Amino acid sequence: MCLGQRLLGVGKGRASAIMASQRFPVPRLEGVSQEHFMQHLYPQRKPLVLEGIDLGACTSKWTVDYLSQVGGKKEVKIHVAAVAQMDFIKLYLLTSWFRGQLRKNIKNSLFQRMRSTTYGHLGKTPERILTVFLSMQDAADIRKQFPVLEGDIKFPEFFKEEQFFSSVFRISSSGLQLWTHYDVMDNFLIQVTGKKRVVLFSPRDAQYLYLSGTKSEVLNIDNPDLAKYPLFSKARRYECSLKAGDVLFIPALWFHNVIAEEFGVGVNVFWKHLPSECYDKTDTYGNKDPSAASRAAQILDRALKTLAELPEEYRDFYARRMVLHIQDKAYSKNLE
Repeated sequence: MCLGQRLLGVGKGRASAIMASQRFPVPRLEGVSQEHFMQHLYPQRKPLVLEGIDLGACTSKWTVDYLSQVGGKKEVKIHVAAVAQMDFIKLYLLTSWFRGQLRKNIKNSLFQRMRSTTYGHLGKTPERILTVFLSMQDAADIRKQFPVLEGDIKFPEFFKEEQFFSSVFRISSSGLQLWTHYDVMDNFLIQVTGKKRVVLFSPRDAQYLYLSGTKSEVLNIDNPDLAKYPLFSKARRYECSLKAGDVLFIPALWFHNVIAEEFGVGVNVFWKHLPSECYDKTDTYGNKDPSAASRAAQILDRALKTLAELPEEYRDFYARRMVLHIQDKAYSKNLE
């Protein structure tokens, strides 16, 4: 451990209780250098909270009043969820939003995620939830969509500039919960102001999460319906609380569920862990599976259609053989 670094842990009694319930704290480290992160921490491919990173003036400067003054007006699409536990299955869309229009057109909502927007109602409607996206074809970059804010924030320089993919500006109302999902890019979640609780699940526990695409169908992870989702209790849960100035490293493929404990501002910085040619060139959000994985899934679908030509007894037998073959040839023997 490098000089100036401090590992923040938990007591033995607390740790035992967490392990007994399959809940584990995300490690917290202070004073991590770029060299130490890249050589010793990054290769482990596990979540980590970094403290004491120089993020610039944003942690003190990005107040509601300040953002309201510099936000300006841009045409956006607004995604609205009627409840705090967002699933993005049902969306209400507006093609534009300007000061005064929000109260008139949308009821029972407030924003969670922003690429570009006006800030006329920040903090004035805390009981509401909505999501705002800038309508565009390129990946988000706060430095381009909000150039006036660029000088306020410093991204952790823990990856090469050519690996950069996007930076997503997020504003969250208290109590808003983002569904459990994974991204295919590595990710720094920078908590600029406010507090969040983040729950993560290992990629190796994907079989317990009842996936629909990149998302888990289990919306209420704190009180899940185990009659409907009985395997969910087997998923190991890693948890941390983020305060202003904290940076959470979320490795690609790690599932994460985020709840805002109070009104706050955050920025996600995504970068490519794999060579650029491995990713879908049409992906602007960082959530499309790598091209090879998509091709493999299509081949599997064709194989399953072929198996369907057999009687049930034979179909079951050869399907089990296929699963064993995949486990033998593709499952990693080096990961925990």
